[in-house]
Amino acid sequence: MEMTDPVKNATVDGPRPMSKALEISLVIPAYNEEAYVGQTLDSVIEHGHGKFKQIIVVDNNSSDKTSEVAAARTGVTVLKELRKGTSNARQTGVEQTTSDLIAFMDADTMLPEGWIEKALKTFEDPKVVMLSGPARYFDAVWYQQWVLNALWWLSGALVYPLVGYMVLGGNCVVRASALKEIGGLDRSITFYGDDTNMAQRLAEVGKVLFKLDFFIYYSARRWKKEGFWYTAYKYATNYVFHVLFKKPLSKEHVDVR
Repeated sequence: MEMTDPVKNATVDGPRPMSKALEISLVIPAYNEEAYVGQTLDSVIEHGHGKFKQIIVVDNNSSDKTSEVAAARTGVTVLKELRKGTSNARQTGVEQTTSDLIAFMDADTMLPEGWIEKALKTFEDPKVVMLSGPARYFDAVWYQQWVLNALWWLSGALVYPLVGYMVLGGNCVVRASALKEIGGLDRSITFYGDDTNMAQRLAEVGKVLFKLDFFIYYSARRWKKEGFWYTAYKYATNYVFHVLFKKPLSKEHVDVR
């Protein structure tokens, strides 16, 4: 007579175990941002709703009170990175994170309501390794905002689908395991092309998304100081050059403070 293994053929009733919720940490590079970093962190604390496991500000060799202003906010960790450059500062922050996801903002930005929820929802797709979106400028007059919004819309609607990757370094989230897989950020790139380099390499291991509704509030100070069309030209040429030759065109940049 054939016997049935009661354990092997048993049916397990009840809910299946829930998958672990994704954790997210935030890294903000800052150089002489005493005037801006406080409002940036206030927006993070208010609109992050306690969902950031870590909030890390990396003082990139400032000579003002950037560190003091940042450290005065509850729950903020301040690190020092003496080697100048956004990639140096961001990578130093990355190496101290312990979360599944790593978000990047700049010290002259403000987090909008719903930003972190959109990020966490997007990364429920395990194939996504990066999410980015455009800037909306809080200190530009209406016609400047119109021009800048139009430039971002054209980039996201036309250029991104053609190339397959695009990123704004001060408004992006990456999967920590994927960033580790590609070897982290390229510390040799100090400004122009640092974010494109990261997106280009991440696109080789997963999906890099650029969503027009995933925006962040940004200062337009660089566009104002260096000129709208010159700044657009600098960013565009460095992006295209990196897409074609996998390295930035410009080696130098101006610190706008």
